[in-house]
Amino acid sequence: MKMRAVRCLFVIACTTMAVAGCGSHSSSPSGSPTTALTKIAAGDGFSVALKSDGSLWTWGENNTAQLGLGDTTVRDTPTRVGTASGWAAIAGGGLLSLYRIGHSLALKKDGSLWAWGDNEYGQLGLGDTTATAGLTPTRVGVASDWAAVACGTYHSLALKKDGSLWAWGDNQTAQLGLGDITDRHAPTQVGTASDWTAVAGGMDYTLALKKDGSLWAWGGNDSGQLGLRDMTKRQSPTRVGLANGWAAVACGGGCCLALKSDGTLWAWGDNSWGQLGLGDTTKKLSPTRVGVADDWAAIACGGWQSLALKKDGSLWAWGDDQYGQLGLGDTKERQNPTRVGVANDWAAVACGDSHGLALKKDGSLWAWGLNDRGQLGLRHTFERHMPTKVMSWSP
Repeated sequence: MKMRAVRCLFVIACTTMAVAGCGSHSSSPSGSPTTALTKIAAGDGFSVALKSDGSLWTWGENNTAQLGLGDTTVRDTPTRVGTASGWAAIAGGGLLSLYRIGHSLALKKDGSLWAWGDNEYGQLGLGDTTATAGLTPTRVGVASDWAAVACGTYHSLALKKDGSLWAWGDNQTAQLGLGDITDRHAPTQVGTASDWTAVAGGMDYTLALKKDGSLWAWGGNDSGQLGLRDMTKRQSPTRVGLANGWAAVACGGGCCLALKSDGTLWAWGDNSWGQLGLGDTTKKLSPTRVGVADDWAAIACGGWQSLALKKDGSLWAWGDDQYGQLGLGDTKERQNPTRVGVANDWAAVACGDSHGLALKKDGSLWAWGLNDRGQLGLRHTFERHMPTKVMSWSP
């Protein structure tokens, strides 16, 4: 029997058709120097990153081999995965998962798709549910035209270079968008459309964008996270409103963030901790504008917290702060976007269950929040309530 978690856990941001880091992944302002150098992603108590040389690094929780290191030993500092140096994109899954299980996806520069970690629902896409299948990165099929990846809690998503969308893994709430609730153990095409440009996976739902800037949603909807003005799940992609200006999407436990091409920020879904940034804790059933600013550049959602960057390189946070995951020096919930420090050189952000990661323009890595499994990469397991430089990291 499938079970769902009851505690706060992370992650995923938007994914673009370019071969770049995913949602549970780093989200970077357009044109940021770091976009071409390093990428970050966060899952349920673990972190994943790419260095400028294309090497892959992981740390944190490892109970289902989500670090890809061939074992289930926790790491509290970034550890290299294998010796390959051709990695191009990453994604971490398992937000709000039961028992902190997780899985990871990655792409190589040759367009091949790789997976490792938990496989209980076939989310590795290897054609089975073998638990030991994903101790190390394992190639998914033989295709070499994959363009982007994203992870939900127990499901996986990917785009091909031809604009087609593929899904596999858990489908209990129809989060695969295939018109039913049957799990898939291998990548399965979602419909016949070939104009998808971005995809993001939440706990039990999915969001995606098309080339015309339209927003689509499907899967679980108990908090209105599909943005369709109700709380009824959908088994296939359903258009959200009539707007065509959507540019980026991010999914959390049950909340959603999106950017429009005009730089405005929108939010909907679960708002129990103020994670929508609207000054209250009332759930929203359709996209609602966050403030009046029109200079937002990047977004990321965690279990119950949100992070964002503005075009000037400033970092903002709001929502749950039980473990200092907002990086504001305390553990107080915020219901509106609140600036994190005074630095103006942030280049990318990612949210884990209850921790945050960010890159600066110089490629340095910073982390904060819950650290019980070493997910901050600081060589210890103490919380940090403000961005703290990961000294062992060199881009």
